[in-house]
Amino acid sequence: MCGLSGELRLDGRPADVAAVARMTAAMERRGPDGVGVLAAGPVALGHRRLKIIDLSERAAQPMADAELGLTVVFNGCIYNYRELRDELTAAGYRFFSTSDTEVVLKAFHRWGPRCVDHFAGMFAFAVHERDTGRLVLARDRLGIKPLYVTADAHRIRFASTLPALLAGGGVDTDIDPVAFHHYLSFHAVVPPPHTILRGVRKLPQATIRVIDPDGTSRDEVYWRPAFTRGPEHAGWTAADWRDAVAERLRVAVRRRMVADVPVGVLLSGGLDSSMIVALLAEAGQADLATFSVGFEAAGGESGDEFHYSDIVAKQFATDHHQILIPSDALPRAVDAAVAAMSEPMVSHDCVAFYLLSQEVSRHVKVVQSGQGADEVFAGYSWYPPLAGTRRDQAVDAYLRVFADRSHTDLAAIVAPSHLIEADASRHLVAEHFGAPGAETAVDAALRIDSLIMLVDDPVKRVDNMTMAAGLEARTPFLDHELVELAAACPPELKLAAGGKGVLKDISRALLPAEVIDRPKGYFPVPAIRHLSGPLLDRVASALTDPAARARGLFRAQWVEAMLAAPNDNRTNLGANALWQAALLEMWLQAQGV
Repeated sequence: MCGLSGELRLDGRPADVAAVARMTAAMERRGPDGVGVLAAGPVALGHRRLKIIDLSERAAQPMADAELGLTVVFNGCIYNYRELRDELTAAGYRFFSTSDTEVVLKAFHRWGPRCVDHFAGMFAFAVHERDTGRLVLARDRLGIKPLYVTADAHRIRFASTLPALLAGGGVDTDIDPVAFHHYLSFHAVVPPPHTILRGVRKLPQATIRVIDPDGTSRDEVYWRPAFTRGPEHAGWTAADWRDAVAERLRVAVRRRMVADVPVGVLLSGGLDSSMIVALLAEAGQADLATFSVGFEAAGGESGDEFHYSDIVAKQFATDHHQILIPSDALPRAVDAAVAAMSEPMVSHDCVAFYLLSQEVSRHVKVVQSGQGADEVFAGYSWYPPLAGTRRDQAVDAYLRVFADRSHTDLAAIVAPSHLIEADASRHLVAEHFGAPGAETAVDAALRIDSLIMLVDDPVKRVDNMTMAAGLEARTPFLDHELVELAAACPPELKLAAGGKGVLKDISRALLPAEVIDRPKGYFPVPAIRHLSGPLLDRVASALTDPAARARGLFRAQWVEAMLAAPNDNRTNLGANALWQAALLEMWLQAQGV
């Protein structure tokens, strides 16, 4: 797990090494264990390293192989790198390290850009071919590892974080109006390729981009589950699906123990993280470190789920760490979490993950986490209402339960200069729902959530907040083979038992019923949901700052009304609407935009 950056010049000039060095330095927290910058003519590559596999300097990056004529920078982990190394060795390749980075390099030489088909893992990488001058960028199937790009007529730059590109300079920082529409419609999710800034784009997940020396590029999407029932599963019973998912999940959890350092678990006390602990215990993992975070209550709402995480930690005798955050620590933590965001993220879980990660990184460098199970196995409240919806009515039905507000509502919130006439967010949903596959409305909702929405929340949230502490997070529920199997699973099996029915069925043999059948939980931060005191002052300060007034994203009268009643206005999913607006301004101001 690391941070990468680079530049490809298109105008015949040498790469701007100083800019790449600034971009690399901006990602120090992603990779506190090492740094490298390598330049050759029109190309410069930078890297910050977090040592997880092969702790020696032989695995340092950028990694070049003069014999093969390739240089790579890589962020992530290839869980099956040992098996691939054996296969490549048998094919005649020689290795000078025991790292997964070198496996990526050799695999690229053997199979070309479609080497990604052979990888089980999370990754973003850039490979430069010396002989052709081509640059190849790629991102993993579920977008677990990020990759941002900015370009003009003279050069293309890329980095693991958006702020790193800002550090390089020369970025168009105007607000992207379509991204702004998505931000206010999808609780801060801005699907790729957009970001909130007009001059920065995201390489979409499951995408390979080949860039020729003149800047001409072409994208290839290399993975997309159909969300249909295939003939290979004809006749499967509920028990068959349960057993197949259980075995696939066991493999996913075992894969993510690959490391040359200890691996812990972020244990929220919910079903998903508890299942990870149980499966690791089943596999014989001893002395497992687990970590839970909680906050003081506010507005009559509890701020921790320690009761449930304690049950799991006791049953499996983990080395458990319970982290309670006092309310007076939140204002500082909010600013620190906002500064760690690659893009503005409204979920107050960000603050919880930030604080948890800071503590966890004192004990381990790698953790497994339960993100993705709700999107993959239908755990959210908006899926059951779609079960009886006709496929041709699915778009409107989905938006009614998922969108924060309607396109019409935005006219009363957004300043006229930042409004767009078209309902961009509805168009995006309609486009994805109209693609081939996804037999039912529930299938279509699960497809867009697990392949599009999930990438920017919670996947981006987990990456940003853990990497801000130099901590690598691994998400077994986003193992691509598990996701493929879940996509084919009949929706009614996933919707059973109030959602995640298949997982609950599996967990009966692993966990206490009290954990399985509990109300759905999350990382609660009540002081953000119920704004008052110093946090409300911080919100008001952000929205009335001269930079915010000059930017003029929101109607002044709407801001005034929101500040007068800070906890009265909620989005469709119950989030604090004032926090959503303030968070965007806090992020823009933190980035100096």
